[in-house]
Amino acid sequence: MRALLPCLLLLTAACDGGATPPPQPAATAGTRGLDTTAMRATIADAERLPRLRSLLVLRDGQPLTERVFNGGPPLDRPVNIKSASKSVMSALVGIAIERGVFTGVDQPVLPILRGDAPADPDPRLARVTIGNLLSMQAGLERTSGEYYGRWVSSPNWVRFALSRPFVADPGTAMLYSTGSTHLLSAALTKASGRNTLANARDWLGEPLGITIPVWPADPQGIYFGGNEMRLSPRALARFGELYRLDGVVGGKRILPADWVRTSWTPRAVSPWSGQAYGYGWFLTEMRGHPVRFAWGYGGQMVYVVPDLRLTVVMTSVADAARDNGHIDALHRLVADGVIPAAEAGAGMPSTGATVRPE
Repeated sequence: MRALLPCLLLLTAACDGGATPPPQPAATAGTRGLDTTAMRATIADAERLPRLRSLLVLRDGQPLTERVFNGGPPLDRPVNIKSASKSVMSALVGIAIERGVFTGVDQPVLPILRGDAPADPDPRLARVTIGNLLSMQAGLERTSGEYYGRWVSSPNWVRFALSRPFVADPGTAMLYSTGSTHLLSAALTKASGRNTLANARDWLGEPLGITIPVWPADPQGIYFGGNEMRLSPRALARFGELYRLDGVVGGKRILPADWVRTSWTPRAVSPWSGQAYGYGWFLTEMRGHPVRFAWGYGGQMVYVVPDLRLTVVMTSVADAARDNGHIDALHRLVADGVIPAAEAGAGMPSTGATVRPE
């Protein structure tokens, strides 16, 4: 079989229990491929990562690599995407603005959530906007990291998040906090009159053709905003493609015009990684190419490389101890593997054939 592939891209598909891989879509005019040698080396590197569970590479929307590693689940089975949920929440906010549920990113959140606000709040709470929550610039003490356990153990997560002391002015420092995204879920629930799960299924699940299962909610029934969502790797790939295609899928606009550009505009800088952050997306460059990525704890990743027309998804063990070395290794798979394979594969024809893992 290898003798048939010297001039073709590498297409790999995961086989679970010996099942026949799903058929790949036929090649489309103008589709560019991936360099075979570079992708083989990338997959070999991926196989050495014990926490990795899946790798999907799409170019021009066509799945060119689909692999399962280390006994991971089938690619259509929903998995915990952890904080990659924040990117999904950002999409829901953009749609809510388009539909008039929110007036815009400059809308203050306090009037929507006043029932859970402190009786005598810091005056700065009135200045916190939808956009501040999206960009992690609310200024409130974080509810992530060392504060996370106390927050999710509280009887009212929204009230707890709103009552945090200010450690920065709204719109200034980036303070990564899942509580900020949860406030968006609460605001969306109150402003729309229905829960975040229903909105996600209606606004994203149905038009993208993806399954969005129930995920955890807080004690008041507000679906967890920014954590614990469950999507399959293939559903994540469709979500990434939605952003790569500027919010339009199958000729239908799902995200409002300019929401992708707005979300990918740098607004803050992570104090840990030094990477820019927009509205629910991290922003960086690899080999001179702009890369936008959703990042969930443990290595639940969606990378979009617009100028190479790439969407890359990786999922990993979601409940292991923190290992920044694994995240760095995932970044290297994209920067030193997939992107060079795409650069070298420019103009290389795609194929509908499948190469099974040996």
